[in-house]
Amino acid sequence: MTDVNPSEIEVFFDGECPLCVREINMLRRMDRGRGRITFTDIAREGFDASAIGIPWATLMDRIHGRLPDGTIIEGVEVFRRLYSAVGLAPLVSLTRLPGVSQSLDWAYERFAKNRLKLTGRCLPDADGACALPAR
Repeated sequence: MTDVNPSEIEVFFDGECPLCVREINMLRRMDRGRGRITFTDIAREGFDASAIGIPWATLMDRIHGRLPDGTIIEGVEVFRRLYSAVGLAPLVSLTRLPGVSQSLDWAYERFAKNRLKLTGRCLPDADGACALPAR
């Protein structure tokens, strides 16, 4: 019988976002093949967002993760869980400090809202707003 260690978190990331892929690759290296993180690229052909019950556009709006019990988390909390999974829990505890936590949430929201523009993937819609890439 083989023991299977489930990952501590599954992260849903945009594999066409250069900044996102850079972060994911660093986390893969830090995980060192231990399988503490399951990496799911929501931009890959064949990815079915309905299988996890979250619309693809919602997944594209901000980072999401799924815990072993099925709980969905999003935003900065995903990064906290990812960094804890690769052994950086002391750093993560600092991100929960008053002021630091709010600042990180604010900064991530700004990044997430402008991610397509910042990575050169903005597709202006009829109103000139940044639209999601075609699926």
